[in-house]
Amino acid sequence: MRGAVEIISPGLYTSIQDQGRFGFSKYGIPRSGAMDQDSFFLANSILGNNHDCAVIEWTMIPPVLKFHEDTVITITGAVCIPFLNDNTCNMYSQLRVQKGDVLRLKNVKKGVYGFVGIKFGFQSDLILNSRSQYKMITHFDKLQKSDLIPYDSCVDFSTSNGVVNPSFLWMTSNQIYAFPGPEFDLMSSNQKKFLFSKEYTVSTTRNRMAIPLDELLENELGSMLTSPVLPGTVQLTPSGQLIILTRDCQTTGGYPRVLQLTENAINAISQIRTGEKIKFILKEFS
Repeated sequence: MRGAVEIISPGLYTSIQDQGRFGFSKYGIPRSGAMDQDSFFLANSILGNNHDCAVIEWTMIPPVLKFHEDTVITITGAVCIPFLNDNTCNMYSQLRVQKGDVLRLKNVKKGVYGFVGIKFGFQSDLILNSRSQYKMITHFDKLQKSDLIPYDSCVDFSTSNGVVNPSFLWMTSNQIYAFPGPEFDLMSSNQKKFLFSKEYTVSTTRNRMAIPLDELLENELGSMLTSPVLPGTVQLTPSGQLIILTRDCQTTGGYPRVLQLTENAINAISQIRTGEKIKFILKEFS
């Protein structure tokens, strides 16, 4: 039976995301996908889903969701207290949802991006092999009040993966690991020294495209031809600002690519809040 979740309140930049849209960068189409892929994959694992099933991703302010058929869901990512109707429940566990139930997520204490996974995944439009919402590719880039997102109902609650301890997902320090980028060796020894000796503050202008850092690094590099970039590419602008590209980033850029974050670091920095500090740690290719 086909059900739907109704968006009672959309929260802040709430969207449908999956693993991402691959193979279309030559057309200038971003990869997109869940900002924190670790939390995304864990949601599907808890539910016994295919690893690429679509989820609802929210940013700092959660949505309010009403389910119109029975199903099973899970909550991962940013730390909060889930309520089904008026009853508290656990994150990182299978939650039985019955027709008419309303999900509210309160007291967001840690992290930026949260995820609501559902058994079999949300069945929104599949465009270019992905359900990830992105402006000009999908009809809307985020969910709106009263939207109905279809899903296949589930009444078999006989299996459960139990409750997962998510502590391994959260950073215990502010260290962000990165490999040398293509233009890394064009920097002077002084630039490299400052790059790894300073702490950098996550800017208020962050979004799904990029995370700028407030502190400036003296830039002695010249201009360069537009070249390919990826999520996790760290660009050094002419002003000396460092910009970490994230899931909705463009496919090419003209600023020197001084670092490339590890996949774990891309996930980690997505959950670091505005005003918090990071420190780059260099990883060498083995």
